[in-house]
Amino acid sequence: MEIQGLAGGGDGVARMPDGLTLFVPFTAPGDRVRVRVLERRRSFGRGEIAELLEAGPGRSAPGCPAFGRCGGCRWQHIDYAAQVKAKREILGEALVRIGGWTLPAEFPFTPSPSAYGYRTRARLLVGQTGIGYRQAGSHALCAVEGCPILVPELDAELSRLAHSGELRAGPKSEAEWELVADEEGRVRKHPMDPAQRAFSGNSSERIEFRAGADSIAVSAGTFVQANRLLHGALHQAVLESAGQGRRALELHGGAGFFGLSLARQFETVEIVEASPGAVADLRANLQRAGLGHVRVIEGDVEEVLKSRSVARPDLVLLDPPRSGLSSAATDEIIALAPTRIIYLSCDPATLARDTARLRDGGYSLESIQGFDLFPQTPHVEALAVLVPTVGPQG
Repeated sequence: MEIQGLAGGGDGVARMPDGLTLFVPFTAPGDRVRVRVLERRRSFGRGEIAELLEAGPGRSAPGCPAFGRCGGCRWQHIDYAAQVKAKREILGEALVRIGGWTLPAEFPFTPSPSAYGYRTRARLLVGQTGIGYRQAGSHALCAVEGCPILVPELDAELSRLAHSGELRAGPKSEAEWELVADEEGRVRKHPMDPAQRAFSGNSSERIEFRAGADSIAVSAGTFVQANRLLHGALHQAVLESAGQGRRALELHGGAGFFGLSLARQFETVEIVEASPGAVADLRANLQRAGLGHVRVIEGDVEEVLKSRSVARPDLVLLDPPRSGLSSAATDEIIALAPTRIIYLSCDPATLARDTARLRDGGYSLESIQGFDLFPQTPHVEALAVLVPTVGPQG
């Protein structure tokens, strides 16, 4: 059969002779393959490649010898232009099918400046057989000697560590480490504290990143967007979408990647963040920037919103985890009645679900754009802007 496209989970999509949709991993658009069917349900099936009969125009040679064994990348066998095309389609299809939105034929989608050498942070496993990542579909270690999706300085450090044996685990255990590189090429290594399940470091080991006109310092384990090459484009798009006004509320604010610039565009800003480490970074970054009109609220977003302890904002900016917003948090945002909602999402399906709930609460989709923060994987970053509905919804 012929692979017709790529699904949101990353598998190739084909049609059985009876019309049933079949998902086949490690296939590329246009491939002609002989497939072994492993599972058949009423609405779909799953299979694996038994033989590649003819490579499609979307197929490419993987850039890493561990591809297929390592659980990190799933799309190194796909040409980068085909990856970008598929991600635009995955995002659009989710918003139409799940969200019920009507979209323009084309919407902005920003590719990564480089398909490799972009990732500025890595979470690594150290075991008896070496250093690397989890194996695909397993918790076992997949030892590697380098990683081509990492920025060059991190890739070089990983290679050095793999050959030096500097990082070691116990005889019956594995250790986890975080490697981070700043924009000047400086690398920091942070061990995982097993008791706290958090990476440990101190304020002197914070890594700095540009955030518009500011610089933010990020400590061990604090979230920052992984693709360093797209920091500027993503930051600019979010802040241009935000505009200016009196009050802004940022949810899941992290260390202030957007919050510092938001504070320069709004008279008062409230930022909600649950991670104590990120809150400490955020407070330090605000103090260094001299931004005293920002209120930082440490706590779970849903609980803070339920408490009604935040002022009614003109703008709500949110960047939730992959699971998206809870229905309760969505209801509370609707109750705040902001004149603008900016939703940054790393999962098209949950974005579609949540924006549909916001539409039911009286909002329409003003704009949508995508960013490829994660080349060689099926993950998609999206920026949705919603405003109060005027006239028919959708």
